[in-house]
Amino acid sequence: MEGNVTGTSTTTPARRQTLFGKFVSAAVIAAAIVSGVFVILDTTQDPRTDDAEVFANFIGIAPVVEGPLIQLRVKDNQAVHQGELLFTIDDAPYLYALESAKSQQAALEGQIANMQRQISSQISGSRAAQAAVRSSEASADRAVAAVQQAEASINQARAALQQATAQSAYAANNLSRLQPLLAKHFITVDQLDLAKTNADAQAEAVRQATAQLALARARLQEAKAQKEQADVTIEQSSAQYTQSKSAVELVSPLTAQRAGRAAAVHKAQYDYDHCRVYAPFDARVTNLQISEGAYAHAGQRMFTLIDTRNWWVIANFRESQLKYIRPGARVDVYTMTQSSERLNGQVESIGYGVLPDPSVIGTLNQDGLPDALRTLNWVHLASRYPVRISIADPPKARLRIGETSAVIVHGH
Repeated sequence: MEGNVTGTSTTTPARRQTLFGKFVSAAVIAAAIVSGVFVILDTTQDPRTDDAEVFANFIGIAPVVEGPLIQLRVKDNQAVHQGELLFTIDDAPYLYALESAKSQQAALEGQIANMQRQISSQISGSRAAQAAVRSSEASADRAVAAVQQAEASINQARAALQQATAQSAYAANNLSRLQPLLAKHFITVDQLDLAKTNADAQAEAVRQATAQLALARARLQEAKAQKEQADVTIEQSSAQYTQSKSAVELVSPLTAQRAGRAAAVHKAQYDYDHCRVYAPFDARVTNLQISEGAYAHAGQRMFTLIDTRNWWVIANFRESQLKYIRPGARVDVYTMTQSSERLNGQVESIGYGVLPDPSVIGTLNQDGLPDALRTLNWVHLASRYPVRISIADPPKARLRIGETSAVIVHGH
């Protein structure tokens, strides 16, 4: 009787412990399952990866002109601000070139001004020469008319002379016939005197006609001389007019040189201005490869400027995670140098292309045809696409290009 009672009392606590243990185990397993489900949901809907690096824009600083580096104002890894002088190249040769270009430009403008003044006078002379040409042509026309008139006068005087000569010969012959008749008293003295007077008058008419013919011939020679002079004047005036027009056209080649001289001045000014190089933005100097006193070559990089104004992270996500990532989504960014500091980011864009895996599709041969592989991989790895994440309010002097990062994208 006592033994039965003792056995029952000892079995009941053991059963209770067993049930409690089973309950605790079941609760732990259920909690693990629930936690796993939540972790899977969280990591799936809020994609994360530690395959990420920090990036920023950077440019190589190389001089546009070459020459001795007389001043280097920066050191490697130094922070610089926009507009700060970085270095200076000896500007003496470029200053001389600028002054020479300006002097040549001023000389050209002086030549153009002098030529324009000459052109003004030449234009007046051209107009005068043109008027002289018209006047000489009119004089030549008048001279031609005078020659024609003189020739007509000669013909008229020659006819008058012939007539006067005939009448004089008739009067002289009549006087010769009448003189013997006076002694025989066939005519009177008055008739003889009248015949003599008529003969003298006709002889005088011959002399006058001869003089008129000589005068007409002299006027013809004068008219011909005037015509020749008018022709010479026309040639001179035409030559002067042509010369004046040619002088006016001489300014065109000079004005055509203006653009070239102005370009030379601009080029010289451009070279002179680039002897001093300033920081184009807030940046940090890195990879400095030259020292003061060295000869800087145009186009040869001296150092690199990292743009510290904008920073972003390139994170590679599996293609199965991209559907939970969208532009504008909030991102938590952690860097390895300050793993406890969270940086706020935002998805800017998602990559749309990566190089295909040659182990899957093969490579292109020389003929441009794909070299498809004849083996089959049973395990297919998901491709990773880059996601660009901008960092809002990046900390000063903290981020570095290529810094390893981890990101969490809050997709939902």
